[in-house]
Amino acid sequence: MHWDDVRVFLAVARRGSMRAAGRALGLSQPTVARRLAAFEATFGGSSLFDRLPEGLRLNTAGAQLIAEAESVEDAALTLERRRAAASPALTGTVRISAGECAAGFLARCLSASSGATLPSGITLELIDERQEKNLVRREADMAMRHEPPESGDFYVSKAGTFACSVYRRRGAEAAGWITYTEEQSHYEPARWVQRQVEETGKPIALRASSMLMHLEAIRAGTGRGVLPCYVGDGHPLLERLRPPIPEIAADYWIIVHRDLRRSASVRAAIDWVKAVFSEQRAVLAGKPTRRRPGQ
Repeated sequence: MHWDDVRVFLAVARRGSMRAAGRALGLSQPTVARRLAAFEATFGGSSLFDRLPEGLRLNTAGAQLIAEAESVEDAALTLERRRAAASPALTGTVRISAGECAAGFLARCLSASSGATLPSGITLELIDERQEKNLVRREADMAMRHEPPESGDFYVSKAGTFACSVYRRRGAEAAGWITYTEEQSHYEPARWVQRQVEETGKPIALRASSMLMHLEAIRAGTGRGVLPCYVGDGHPLLERLRPPIPEIAADYWIIVHRDLRRSASVRAAIDWVKAVFSEQRAVLAGKPTRRRPGQ
């Protein structure tokens, strides 16, 4: 039995299809099918899944193997994390799971005009946090989140806070509001905008699911909306309509599995993230400054 076969079995069980498991593991669907067949062969060749129109579902025989397979996974992933932690090399890819606001800021700070620099052998891979990358299974090496985890063996450090305010295209009336979709109405900026709609009677001009869509709509003069100050203040076509709004400021925390924190490349990435948050704290707070990352 090979660990890769166990890994495929668990991915199919969790994702409900070979295609989804392949996307999660970075494997082709034929490779997933071949490894799953090899895993099933070690148990007499009987299928461990029921093939249904909506996908694959564990049958009784498969469900009985989950706990033991996860134990194998835990042991293998612990060894992998500790192997990575033992390497002194400042090389390789460090994957950071973050939302588009934090990811955009980090991407901007990689430019040569920013003061802090990563070692040349390290490549950052920024992953949208909506993919829910798992730090324990090392689907990401580091996460940037609004809240620290309540449990787990993690190193946690507060990186900083993003101030937010209301912006419109310079000189535009922008009577309506740009906000998030109804499915995202629990977001703090969306809740704040909804209160403004109710208090002022100004309509919602557009609902959109990402900050980039909001930025483009505001830039085009479609309406006014909430943006991080580091985005809005640095845009030549936008003007800020009020001071930063304290109740929708976004805190960000660095979260790393404690095993991986000992990795030289991951430590270097942590130090770099802390450095850019510290160097750009005035920009993030929406304070006047002559220097902005990427400009």
